[in-house]
Amino acid sequence: MAKVGIVLDKLYVDHDNGPGHPETYERILAIVDMLNYTKMMDEVVRIEPRDATKEEITLVHTPEHYDKIASTKGKHRVFLDADTTTCAVSFDAALRAAGGTIAAIDSVLSGEVDRAFPIVRPPGHHAEADRPMGFCLFNNVAVGAAYLTQVKGLNRVLVIDWDVHHGNGTQHIFEDSSKVLYFSSHQFPFYPGTGAAEEVGTGDGKGYTVNVPMEPGMGDNEFIKIFQEILKPIIDQYKPEFILVSAGFDIFFDDPLGGMKVTPEGFAKLTRQLTDQADRVCNGKIIFLLEGGYNLDGLWISTKEMLEELLDKKRSEYDIGDAETKADDLIENIKKVYSDYWDF
Repeated sequence: MAKVGIVLDKLYVDHDNGPGHPETYERILAIVDMLNYTKMMDEVVRIEPRDATKEEITLVHTPEHYDKIASTKGKHRVFLDADTTTCAVSFDAALRAAGGTIAAIDSVLSGEVDRAFPIVRPPGHHAEADRPMGFCLFNNVAVGAAYLTQVKGLNRVLVIDWDVHHGNGTQHIFEDSSKVLYFSSHQFPFYPGTGAAEEVGTGDGKGYTVNVPMEPGMGDNEFIKIFQEILKPIIDQYKPEFILVSAGFDIFFDDPLGGMKVTPEGFAKLTRQLTDQADRVCNGKIIFLLEGGYNLDGLWISTKEMLEELLDKKRSEYDIGDAETKADDLIENIKKVYSDYWDF
């Protein structure tokens, strides 16, 4: 079995968005319940999270943004925008979420674990350099990617974002850089409104932002084929040194905030597809960090399927060959848009 690290912390549960909010602490409890019920809690390595430093947060965020989130500490409820709120410990939780991501990265780099799953809250991929957004305070995956390039000296980091929502924050933070390639498959048009195929990056980063905007109703085979026909050739050419996955479980077929149709078995196949790519190009260095996913039963079963793959308890077959999918026209269009930058 592979050595798989998980990151958990009481602060990820204590962060509270208020009654009725879909991004609830119960999301973490559902995954913990799964880990205990399946006894996978005994098979994973517990990675000790830490707080990200101000210097680490400001690798991607402005000092003003850091101070704005810090100013919420100790306050019962602060509304940062219509759907992004904080409680007294949200700042602490956000530091621990970004720091937990870094701790997972360090554990993979050191060889303590082969792969990792930071089970963090609050999520991160909507947070812009200068503002919180979409339930997100600090951009965990962006902090992790910047830590790899700016602190650890890597030159090619790949961020794969399969959340149902486009990761506007991650895209904008890295859109002018070739050191971080951002690949997103997401429902479109949809919140937050970004992520059109024509958004390819700017300056030195042109071609290093790859957006695959998907119609609602797409499921396992569409994602598998997109990853096979678009993502895999890009990975072959980019040759990332580390892969970070923004794993949003809101592409689950019954998620209240999304319109995709991915099954639990689909999550297993996507996980195996990506770990195979990591094994091929970067000695298996990959972490999957929690973003969205708001159906608690869906989160339970989907993370179970993902972890069974990460632990190598099972190996799902994902090759669908030339099977027709609802994404075929989209795939051809994406290949045209990105043909100036990549060979397909």
